[in-house]
Amino acid sequence: MHDAAALGFWGFLLDFLVLVTAALLLGALAERLRQSAILGYLLAGTLLGPHALDLLPSHDTLNPIAELGVALLLFTIGLEFSWTRVRRFGRALFGTGIGQVVVTGLLGAAVGILAGLDPRSATAIGAMIALSSTAAVLRLLYSRAELDSVHGRGALGVLLIQDLAVVPLVFLVTLLGRDAGAPAFGWGAAQSLAIAAAGIFLFFVLLRYAAPRLLGTRQMATNRDLSSLVAVVSVVFGIWGAHALGLSPALGAFVAGMILGESAFATQIRAEVAPLRILFMTLFFSAVGTQGDPAWALANLPLVLGVVGAVVVGKTAITAGVAALFGSPVGPAVATGLCLAQIGEFAFVLGSVGLETGAIDDELFRLVVTCSIVTLFLTPFLVGLAPRVSEALARRGGRFAGSAATEGEDLRDHVVLVGFGPAGQGVARVLLDRGVRIVVVDQNSRTRTVAEGYGVQVVVGDARREDLLDHVHVDEAAAVVITLPDPATARQLTEIVRGRVPGVPLVVRSRYHIHRWQLRLAGADEAVDEEEGVGQLIAEATLRHLPDAVRPDA
Repeated sequence: MHDAAALGFWGFLLDFLVLVTAALLLGALAERLRQSAILGYLLAGTLLGPHALDLLPSHDTLNPIAELGVALLLFTIGLEFSWTRVRRFGRALFGTGIGQVVVTGLLGAAVGILAGLDPRSATAIGAMIALSSTAAVLRLLYSRAELDSVHGRGALGVLLIQDLAVVPLVFLVTLLGRDAGAPAFGWGAAQSLAIAAAGIFLFFVLLRYAAPRLLGTRQMATNRDLSSLVAVVSVVFGIWGAHALGLSPALGAFVAGMILGESAFATQIRAEVAPLRILFMTLFFSAVGTQGDPAWALANLPLVLGVVGAVVVGKTAITAGVAALFGSPVGPAVATGLCLAQIGEFAFVLGSVGLETGAIDDELFRLVVTCSIVTLFLTPFLVGLAPRVSEALARRGGRFAGSAATEGEDLRDHVVLVGFGPAGQGVARVLLDRGVRIVVVDQNSRTRTVAEGYGVQVVVGDARREDLLDHVHVDEAAAVVITLPDPATARQLTEIVRGRVPGVPLVVRSRYHIHRWQLRLAGADEAVDEEEGVGQLIAEATLRHLPDAVRPDA
């Protein structure tokens, strides 16, 4: 006969199986409909939760595992954000990302106060809506081959900073839940910061000096299971230590991951925890979905639609404004804003912390969850709209910036080189060595300094604009070379140049093999297949290292 504890365990296991199976099926359906799988996970929780079919009577027991999943997620993010990688972020990337989070959070809090919320709840809401969905946006940009576009790179940069901002925001929302006046709140914040600093120092000493000695032993080198156990012990120690110090467990997990990210085993650890991360992420979003209340959403439909509209318009405008302030052209800046106009998955993390600590009440949490789900459903349409908006604004944009060497100069028999990233710089080096005259065109204003360092003329602007093509005398060019990584922009520019100058030799970079034929149909004389070229280089390198007895031509 089973006792109550055993029945409770098997009941929990059944709920776990039902929830994950539903998440699997609805996540696959969402992917088939070209939506984020996260939407399927949320929908699974909503349908099975207490406000709909109520098929998970033990759903409350899933919350601790979901919280553990959040901590594990932040641990893996910490592995990606090692101090070395963080130091590589440029000023513009930091400025745009931090500016977007701060401005959105402050304006969101201000609107909340005007709507009648108390300052602490308003601040918590501002922190939640400041974050966008890394999982949904990157998946969509990747599937549309737009990660290498100007707005795609901008969105990726801001999302990286947002992920890095999750931990301080969790810390902030935790402090907001403390029931004390301003002096006591300040003193509590100072104490918490001191405790956090001491805990981080302890983690640093243990993981920076003790862990490498342990991981460097012969047993660790020959048994990968042991290094995986070190990662598990580290993250659990971080979670428990942070909880024991009265801090957010997610903070301890993030710090543990960030310190381990400096070790030589970081890549292996990431690979080992990836399957668990997927499981716990799925369970977390499904558990959050159980908080969704369709009846409440319908009863408060005007409020939900009003908040969703304000979030989408407001975040688009704020992100675009901050990006433009740090040098991004207006078109890509607005496109970046459209990509980041949703309330992301980490808002659920902050909401759960705020609900637990009392910073927000159940009604506000329902509002955030509902609005987040709606904005996630809108995200595919907004990401699809972004490049068209960028193109339209580029056509109507202001005057481009040209170097003094091109102003009013009669260019002839030169090569117009569009794009000056690593590929464009490689083209420039070869052509310059052979005495070919080059004019570089690139949208990135920071490219000017790099291009002028090569001693070439440069024009900063969108090459799809007719007046810019006039400025670089494309009609008199000996050839046009397009090295842009974004397939859609490269194809569009190919069509424009070919229509403008039918006889000019046109060489275009094809980032992916699948796009080569599209570029040829658009008018390219040569579409240089990057993937095929890499394959040839790998084959040549392999042949150089094969023994003579293996090579038939030896």
